[in-house]
Amino acid sequence: MNLYFSPVAQVELDDAFAYLEGEQPGLGYRFTADVDEALGRIQIYPLAWHPLGRNLRRCHLKHFRYGVIYRIRDDQAEIIAIAHDSRKLGYWRDRLGAK
Repeated sequence: MNLYFSPVAQVELDDAFAYLEGEQPGLGYRFTADVDEALGRIQIYPLAWHPLGRNLRRCHLKHFRYGVIYRIRDDQAEIIAIAHDSRKLGYWRDRLGAK
């Protein structure tokens, strides 16, 4: 399965990295490694996580309180958000558009 980031999700990833790296050197890199591991799981098992809606799922990170929100279409998964668990549930729904 091919993965691609929506522009807003990429900004969220970059912002989370910068924040965590600013809190403790190396923490941002551990975070991105955790995200990469989750992306690998999504590629191999795209339907493994509980649905959030039509073709929409969330894969939780193993070591950080974040989830990867993604939408499956054909043989691709679009990363919609890199969402911290404390954020309001569904804040990213306006990103779905009419696709």
